[in-house]
Amino acid sequence: MVESVAECMTYEHLDVRLVNELLGDGRASLRSLADDLDVSVTTVSNHLQTLEDQGVIEGYTPVVNYDELGYDVTAILQLKVEGGALPDITDRLRGHKQMVSVYEVTGDYDVVAVGKFTDTDDMNALIKELLSDADIKESSTSVVLNAAAENEQFELDAGDE
Repeated sequence: MVESVAECMTYEHLDVRLVNELLGDGRASLRSLADDLDVSVTTVSNHLQTLEDQGVIEGYTPVVNYDELGYDVTAILQLKVEGGALPDITDRLRGHKQMVSVYEVTGDYDVVAVGKFTDTDDMNALIKELLSDADIKESSTSVVLNAAAENEQFELDAGDE
């Protein structure tokens, strides 16, 4: 079936608009999304399923304020690692529940990780554990004083609408 020009115009940026609506309210119902986007519930459901199948939308999770749960210390760890050990080190860091981000990076260090800790003793215990690993050649740790922006996501540009 050939879509009409009006249908093409309606659906041209629908995926971007759908993602942006979900960024605003990840718990929005299919009905409310359909109403906001001026399309049918079936259309929203189909597009949402496609975005999930393509890996564009990987899940729906709450935004947790770790400070309110007693994780008052945020630390940024930078590590220099023996080349062959990089995958093992990043896997182990990912395995620590308090590591919220782990990156392989270019530059002076090989790994940058961000962790949330209840206090500096909690942070220090992890750092000591890491430094006992012979594959970690050097580390630098920074404690965050103030999070000006954290866990931010951004709306997608739908182009010329």
